[in-house]
Amino acid sequence: MVGEKQLTDDARGHQLTNINVWTPDGQWLVYDVRPHGGSFTGSTIERVNVETGEVQVIYQATQAAHVGVVTTSAQPPVRYAFIHGPENPDSQWQYDFHHRRGVIVTEPEAEAVTLDALDITAPFTPGALRGGTHVHVFSPDGSRLSFTYNDHVLHELDLRLDQRNVGVALSSSGVVSPKHHPREYDGSHFSVLVSHTTPDPLPGSDDITRAYEEGWIGAEGYLKPDGSRQRWALAFIGDTLSASGEKLPEVFVVDLPEDDASYRQAGELPLQGTVASLPAPPKGVRQRRITFTDQQAFPGVALQPRHWLRSSPDGSKIAFLMKDEQGVVQLWTVSPNGGQPQQVSRTASGIQSAFSWHPNGQSLALVCDNSVMTLDAVSGEMRRLTERSEVAPCGDAVVFSPDGSKVAYMRQCGEFAQLFVAQNIS
Repeated sequence: MVGEKQLTDDARGHQLTNINVWTPDGQWLVYDVRPHGGSFTGSTIERVNVETGEVQVIYQATQAAHVGVVTTSAQPPVRYAFIHGPENPDSQWQYDFHHRRGVIVTEPEAEAVTLDALDITAPFTPGALRGGTHVHVFSPDGSRLSFTYNDHVLHELDLRLDQRNVGVALSSSGVVSPKHHPREYDGSHFSVLVSHTTPDPLPGSDDITRAYEEGWIGAEGYLKPDGSRQRWALAFIGDTLSASGEKLPEVFVVDLPEDDASYRQAGELPLQGTVASLPAPPKGVRQRRITFTDQQAFPGVALQPRHWLRSSPDGSKIAFLMKDEQGVVQLWTVSPNGGQPQQVSRTASGIQSAFSWHPNGQSLALVCDNSVMTLDAVSGEMRRLTERSEVAPCGDAVVFSPDGSKVAYMRQCGEFAQLFVAQNIS
């Protein structure tokens, strides 16, 4: 055990996103300055050098807008994607799940380019959205991003219909909004929803009311049982209803088209949605339920600690948290092809955080027993990277560096969360 290094100490919040917080060279960590666990009030996106402690402002919001939840591309040129709240917010339009957008800043430019077009005036525009996006994560090759989404149009019509969904933004072409409303805008990417939800799920079925906490599967997708490769896919948590009517979060996979042109082809419903329905997945998108945990003593994906589904680099395993037979939260894996989940950790104290995979796919980084630890993905052996502390490191983000030599995380230090790194020496 080597210990840890504190990178920040100023009297502000320092918030890491759950994944993709390192620049490709492993020299910088990107973060926002929201109060930890508090309101969305940060006005800058920043980065800190893990060797020197130098801090640089990547983006400064203006016109009373707020920004946060920043991620980076794994490949150069370095791009930073983050949430941008509305400028000049007023009583009718202010920051909310359905009133936010993604933006991208590319080095060396400092201008934020809007990612997802907004068109909230019928008839709607294919490739534009009608609401707000969140947690924008680049695919491993940087060609597209995933995000979660809430719909303004249905939020205004019936709150029950504004269900969280998962979407994909493609960099191959932008979208121009007709701009019949002063809050509408253009986008640099073609954006679609790829999950399907329903407000009236059938108990005991694969219907879901909510899709969230998604992650790309594999650096190059995953292998199917017949040996062919599914190039693009996302794993996410979907809220089903058990046969008795209880909410039951399960692991889902959505297989995506291989070529960008297919995303422009509507499936059974319009890509852009209608005044009474959400935007719909493109033709060829296939949503599948992967876990069926209703017979477990404690069924369903654990919702606390909050975590995001993360695939091993080779795409063969999707990691998630679920309680064991004693009610202790453990890390499990399941194949994107389905099958029985495999319990990996067997800790008495339980997993306390989100997690990330080592680039070699052999271990994961997480918080357990108030320490940052690595977990061997095969044996389940756990190794402390930091001493056990009275207060656990923050559970939102525990992220391996691109070369796997370091792990980034947060600690609450008095009033503010600060950034730390620990060395990962085998």
